[in-house]
Amino acid sequence: MKLNQGQIAEYEDKGYVLVENMLSADELAVLESALQDLAKYDGPEVTREADGSPHVVYGMHLLDKRFEALSRHPDLVAVAEQLLEKQVYVHQSRVNAKQKGGAIVDWHQDFGTYHRVDGVPEPDGLMISILLDECTSCNAPLMCVPRTQHAGIVQEANINKNAEDHGAAAKYRYDIPYDTLDKLVKENGLEAITGPAGSILFLHMNVVHGSTVNITPLRRTILYLNVCTTDNQGTAFARPEYLAARDFSPIIPGDENVLTDLAD
Repeated sequence: MKLNQGQIAEYEDKGYVLVENMLSADELAVLESALQDLAKYDGPEVTREADGSPHVVYGMHLLDKRFEALSRHPDLVAVAEQLLEKQVYVHQSRVNAKQKGGAIVDWHQDFGTYHRVDGVPEPDGLMISILLDECTSCNAPLMCVPRTQHAGIVQEANINKNAEDHGAAAKYRYDIPYDTLDKLVKENGLEAITGPAGSILFLHMNVVHGSTVNITPLRRTILYLNVCTTDNQGTAFARPEYLAARDFSPIIPGDENVLTDLAD
């Protein structure tokens, strides 16, 4: 598939575009089965909520062939290459199960960490967010500050050494000062990303985004593939492979049945 000119214009303006219903019900069922199997993993890839339930599982495309197949979905790859005008590799992948009462994901830019910690030179990449559940205004949707792809890195390099998951993600999380966020929102507005299950968001890796606590009984699970162009490779390897790529090979798309061929 290819984006139309209106969708491309939306991406170029806001720094992101949501394509609704990109995945079929059968494809979603395959990903749901993979999601249920994630409970068997208990390694360093898994960060947990206070009650012990999984919060984020990193390196999902390295752990399960169904998630690996997702990274090769031909429509997903085609849109990524259309927006970036080059082939791409997976820099990081993860599952975020925003359960009831799940942790806040504070305002951040993915490129800030990828540049400072992983040595990725340029913000030539995308955060690709696959909605496994319907996201509404109620169940803690992803929120984005449009047009911040042009703002440069606005995060301050203030590493939280006391973070509970210091060895995983929070060790490398940088803060956006409130005054900076306030200025960006006043200038550009704020948008909640809502849509039906199977929709996919393509977001420039410099766009400021975050999400709040889900206090509803409605699950909100999003799968993330962060991709970079193949000439925009990490040069520092402070983090393990499940957090930052070692393989910079271009994604070779599968056929249209790449996911459904793996149905139970």
